Amino acid sequence: MGHMYVLDACALVAFVKKEIGFDIVRNILIEASEGKAEVYMNKLNLYEVYYGIHRMEGIAKADEVFNMVQRLPIAIIDGIADNVFREASRIKSSYKMSLADSIALGTASVMGAFLITSDHHEFDTVEAGEAIKFCWIR
Repeated sequence: MGHMYVLDACALVAFVKKEIGFDIVRNILIEASEGKAEVYMNKLNLYEVYYGIHRMEGIAKADEVFNMVQRLPIAIIDGIADNVFREASRIKSSYKMSLADSIALGTASVMGAFLITSDHHEFDTVEAGEAIKFCWIR
């Protein structure tokens, strides 16, 4: 098995909307479909994508994207394990970020996975101060 990855909401949005970085996410998902990588996403981060699309494009489009994601080689983590809860809390108390971003980071940290993201604004300081691995899509 290859690398493990955790998808941040902005990486999934880039993939869905074919924004810059789409190809990086697509290639990782291809690796996952071939059994060469594992990709995870916390349902809270998927929620970010869902409500954003719902707000901007309506519920039909949000449901379409949600159903598509369920067919992708992404293991959706439905809940927050105690070790992720503690790690996300530790990270959030040290850096300014959203709750959902801290969950993505906590998940990646606990799993020893790469966080797939484009969110330099939130995560550059984290990358400089933590041992968390990042896969920047732009």
